[in-house]
Amino acid sequence: MPKLLVKPKAKSGLMQDVTPESAGWTYVGFALNRLKPGETADGEAGDKEICLVLVSGKAKVSVDGDDFGELGERMTPFEGQPYAVYVPKGSRWQATATTDLDLAICSAPGGEGFKAKVIRPGTHPQMTRGKGTNTRYVTNIMPEDDSSAQSLLVVEVITPGGHTSSYPPHKHDQDDLPAESYLEETYYHRLNPPQGFAMQRVYTDDRLLDETMAVEDGDVTLVPRGYHPVAAVHGYDVYYLNVMAGPKRVWKFHNAREHEWLFTGV
Repeated sequence: MPKLLVKPKAKSGLMQDVTPESAGWTYVGFALNRLKPGETADGEAGDKEICLVLVSGKAKVSVDGDDFGELGERMTPFEGQPYAVYVPKGSRWQATATTDLDLAICSAPGGEGFKAKVIRPGTHPQMTRGKGTNTRYVTNIMPEDDSSAQSLLVVEVITPGGHTSSYPPHKHDQDDLPAESYLEETYYHRLNPPQGFAMQRVYTDDRLLDETMAVEDGDVTLVPRGYHPVAAVHGYDVYYLNVMAGPKRVWKFHNAREHEWLFTGV
């Protein structure tokens, strides 16, 4: 099995490039381009569908020559909500940075009949989830109740320092609807301030998979199966961008039974 912690491969340009082949799974791809003003990233969707997320910065974006103009408004992922662009199967996309830009390329198997579109801030309101030190702030970018995609589920979460997230532990590794759905998942992590770290554990009930990782700014963690809680250490807020996909575009998770007592009020 591939290592679950993927470090950035560069300080600029293509910093992350997770493919189904490199991850050892079937559905999810994730890449991150860090561009300077005037630099361009582009690509072909092929048989995939893509969600371009402007994690920070601004860019001029087009899909199949359709110019969406300059998009983006936040300069850090810890402020406001993102702009994103959905790119359907068979399309070509291009993004030219107009400021320093972190551009995420989220991908999964595509389908027919979907159209390119801009997903603007406020399309899905930010939600506060949890209480006390389990409070975190969730913004859906492509949720399951949005029918404009074949496979992709995309969401970002901000967890304040000293808080937990993706917690109490849950998993989604069984194709057993309506009880549970099978979804592969990536976490793209950012830290504020950036010299910080957080902890993420990925484990199964039988502990045949049980890894605990110190994640740093720009790291990606892979969740092929199992529970996957995150803990933000004191003094450092954590942002992560999740990409999920599987045989069905449904997020139905199973909670760790021994921790279900925590769900009262969280």
